[in-house]
Amino acid sequence: MTPEDAVHGWSRACAFAVHVFTAAGAALGFAALILAVRGQWAAMFACLGVALIIDGVDGTIARRFRVAELLPRWSGDVLDLVVDFVTYVFVPAYAIAAGGLLPQPIAVPAGMVIVITGAIYFADRDMKTDDNYFRGFPALWNAAAFYLFLLAPAPWLAAGVVAALAALTFVPFKFLHPMRVARLRMLNIAAVIVWSALALVAVLRDLEPGPWVAGGLVLIGLYLLAVGLTEKR
Repeated sequence: MTPEDAVHGWSRACAFAVHVFTAAGAALGFAALILAVRGQWAAMFACLGVALIIDGVDGTIARRFRVAELLPRWSGDVLDLVVDFVTYVFVPAYAIAAGGLLPQPIAVPAGMVIVITGAIYFADRDMKTDDNYFRGFPALWNAAAFYLFLLAPAPWLAAGVVAALAALTFVPFKFLHPMRVARLRMLNIAAVIVWSALALVAVLRDLEPGPWVAGGLVLIGLYLLAVGLTEKR
């Protein structure tokens, strides 16, 4: 084996390790589902939070290690969608349906609606605009579930939120991608960092962090939503 072959083999091994890193998000989704079945909601959100961090950094790492070039056999885009569906849609759908948040007769049908609309959204080739906003509610059911568990609204109100978000999946408004949208990028990233710190406090306090933390999470969520809604189409 020549030195060039050794370097190429090492580069391919590193590239494959990036795919494994991305796929670890699915493993965290599996762990989150087990915790959800046990009713350990804070621990479930901790797993989903780590999966969210992986999703936020794996693309940058993949470009650094030239994964698409070195391993064309495996599609990083498809792998990312598979993992995202598990952690953004499937596990949160179970949590919303089984967590006592909704009126009991509609809990399972609501979970099915979440899974169906989420699957359709992930198959949409036009899910993003040219300026890197998401088009419509981007199946962020992990965030929706987090707020529902955090705020614990009346079951009928929670059902209305689920119905509204499912419908907004197909409404062509702009929804912020805080890392990729150029407008107010540094402020958006700062808001996400503060949100993450507050969310960690909420998880560590078993989703009962007190009004200041909960209020901060709501205000930041409203700000991130407003950035997209106030952007021109």
